[in-house]
Amino acid sequence: MLFFFSILFIILTAIIIITQKALGLIFSGSTLKKARRMLLYGDILLVAGMVLGFTKLHGMAAGGIILQAATMVFMAQIVYDWLALGYVIVRFLKKKLFDVPENPQRRQFLKGAAVLPAVAVAVSAYGGLIERNQTVIRRYDVPVEHIPEDIRGLSIAQLSDIHLGPFMGLEELDNLLKQTSELGCDMLAITGDLFDDNKINYKAAKLVDSYVDSFKYGIYYCWGNHEHMRGLPAIDIAIEGARIKKLVNSFDKVAGSELPLYMAGVDYPIKRDQFSFLQDRYTELALEDIPEKSVKVLLAHHPDFIDSAAKYNTNLVLTGHTHGGQLGFFGIPLVPPIFKYLRGMYHVGHTMGYVHSGNGSWFPFRFGCPPEIAVFTLTEK
Repeated sequence: MLFFFSILFIILTAIIIITQKALGLIFSGSTLKKARRMLLYGDILLVAGMVLGFTKLHGMAAGGIILQAATMVFMAQIVYDWLALGYVIVRFLKKKLFDVPENPQRRQFLKGAAVLPAVAVAVSAYGGLIERNQTVIRRYDVPVEHIPEDIRGLSIAQLSDIHLGPFMGLEELDNLLKQTSELGCDMLAITGDLFDDNKINYKAAKLVDSYVDSFKYGIYYCWGNHEHMRGLPAIDIAIEGARIKKLVNSFDKVAGSELPLYMAGVDYPIKRDQFSFLQDRYTELALEDIPEKSVKVLLAHHPDFIDSAAKYNTNLVLTGHTHGGQLGFFGIPLVPPIFKYLRGMYHVGHTMGYVHSGNGSWFPFRFGCPPEIAVFTLTEK
């Protein structure tokens, strides 16, 4: 938690400093000093509110409202900073490349830049209030050689990173599960970070369990890092008696005879210094005893398992964890490449690996990366 808050503090400090400088585009003189002072006081209050929302008010409606408001304000500042930078660059190039003389009237310059905050607020409102609540459905075929009739056309819906808590409550989860069940898929796979608030985990487990009969082969689930953070014993108690099929370094035969379908799942390697070792060992435990002549689907929270699963000729690996970056432009993620696999479909040898964009949020804002329901259908290769 200390590491998280340290990184958050550094990021927010950088945003505040850059925005303070960028205010010079639309204000000057004493007005600029006043604007900078007011924004600084407001940002300090928002930072304090975010810390309170992440700690004392975590899981409460008030905490969610504070975090939502703070996120939207800081995202508006980030967008404004980028727009301001672009505005300055365009004016510079216009002057240098097209020999446009410098406009001596400061007020006209201010008038041109004054539209930037309005655009920034509009983008922030869209990402915080609209796109993050607009779930899209993406469909993919999973080709299988000589696939028999009994599993041909079998479909799997995937949800991931729901993060029950201040930004995703039980009502939203119910709506998401209802929307997913109406797609008519044969099973549902949830790839971790579902349970993220111990106050409502029991009710959430009961809610998920109520949808098991909506899927012919039920609901499968694997741990994510946030289940570890909230405490696995508490979550195990919450889901005790539910019909959710939890896969922890294990597998289950689902359907088929000539070429059976197996669902496998791995735990999350929560120990960072042992991640590679645990990744390989967990994959081995989950897959090594599955017959070679079969269709194998692995559920893993972290996308790095795509590589280890490919060593076992796994047909499909369903992962999450990255949230697709939550920010994108025309389908291209805008976040630094901190993950080898960030969003969408990847192919490693004969293995298809999918990184789900997530249904919940690290922070309540999405732009160019809406939440999704991914559907995978076994087809003839």
